[in-house]
Amino acid sequence: MLLAIVLVLAFSGLADSDSDHVHRALDTVAGGGAARIRAVVSGGPLATAAVGGLAALWSPANVVGSQPGTPAAYEAAARRSGLPGYLMIADRGNNRILVVDPAHRLVFRYPSPGDRGRLFFDDDTFIEPGGEYVIANEEDNHAIVQLQLRTHRLTVLFGHPGSPGADATHVNTPDDAYMLPDGSFTVADAVNCRILFIRARRIFRSYGHARVCRHDPPRYFGSVNGDTPVPGGGVLVSEIEGNWIDEIGPQGRLLWAVRAPVGYPSDPQPLPGGRVLLADYSNPGHVLIINHHGRVLWRYGPRYGRGRLDHPSLAMALPNGDVAVNDDYRHRVVVIDPRTSRIVWQYGHTDHAGTAPGYLNTPDGMDFVPAARDGTPDYAAVVHP
Repeated sequence: MLLAIVLVLAFSGLADSDSDHVHRALDTVAGGGAARIRAVVSGGPLATAAVGGLAALWSPANVVGSQPGTPAAYEAAARRSGLPGYLMIADRGNNRILVVDPAHRLVFRYPSPGDRGRLFFDDDTFIEPGGEYVIANEEDNHAIVQLQLRTHRLTVLFGHPGSPGADATHVNTPDDAYMLPDGSFTVADAVNCRILFIRARRIFRSYGHARVCRHDPPRYFGSVNGDTPVPGGGVLVSEIEGNWIDEIGPQGRLLWAVRAPVGYPSDPQPLPGGRVLLADYSNPGHVLIINHHGRVLWRYGPRYGRGRLDHPSLAMALPNGDVAVNDDYRHRVVVIDPRTSRIVWQYGHTDHAGTAPGYLNTPDGMDFVPAARDGTPDYAAVVHP
């Protein structure tokens, strides 16, 4: 119980990006035990034991930390790199999906030589419940597709590839497709200003009305680019016009709406305590944690240098307390330590697009994959809100 209280206070301090604040909170609450807890929060010798606690604080049921049986050497490498497992990347500009490990080694690629299927502008890529499939939205191809990881079989789930539309079988610039545990999936039909819920190629529920774009959720939305499922069955929506973040409850009622203090809100992710992690798809871009009133609790956004972000599209909490970010136009995925506001891991070569190993081209989506006991990707362990 004490550990949980200390960690909550520690991460409240992190909202100000001030490690001294964290240590003061630890000293106040834990007294003589502060040094032990500080080692956990700072990634010291006890960090592995606290992975589950940190994951629960950052994003309940969104990520599963490195498993207790994972070899110690692999755990140590993951902690040093800032990536405590594997990362699946939607390499949009190269029309491919990659999975990389903390040492930047490629462990999965689609398409591979010999694959018949092809991706077109795969914008976001999320592992489905059970770990057998991946769902991806082909934004500029106006389709949602499914990839079987073992066989590399690619299937169109909804939409008409290459043909945008606004009726019961078309979408226009789909974004953030998530497969839900009941076998249905949700997608933000961006240009049509609606959130769709689809099962067996049929829309069975929707929020908003096609081609009626204004802020009045859940009846109407502006252009939408995020529809993250939240625990309990609701959905977290981002509207581009007006910079709105809306939470719609499981019964379809608006729970709250707030204007985010950003230029272009992208892909909000729920955090414990009613907080929201989101990217500001701008240049220079930002990553923020805000509350339901729009108050900024933590912000990352250098204006110059290596740390500057150029149109980051997705920020995702990792189970070690770091934050992974798609830095789209700098052709990289980075991991940021919010305790120091520094980049601690990167895949891709900054400002250089390419197809060779280690290179990306406008990466626009990702998903975290924990390590199994043997150190391989445990796709079945991935859980979204």
